[in-house]
Amino acid sequence: MRQFIARQEWLTVYQLPSYAPDLNPVEGIRSLLRRSWLSNTAFTTLGHLIQTIRHGMKKIQYRPHLIEGSLASTELSLTPTTP
Repeated sequence: MRQFIARQEWLTVYQLPSYAPDLNPVEGIRSLLRRSWLSNTAFTTLGHLIQTIRHGMKKIQYRPHLIEGSLASTELSLTPTTP
């Protein structure tokens, strides 16, 4: 891959970190789900897993402080900014 990239003058490649939860707000939501609704559960079917995730997401949806907490480290906000 490095040889291919080196031959392409027009191509610029940036190495990104393999895991960067501080740049991805989804990681905060996933962490909330893992620590609460998904913890200590043996899922019997895919449907059971999906139902549990939906239940957890619905609970999080009505608790904006949890969403804001997940966004805090990313420097994103729920409040729109004007240019």
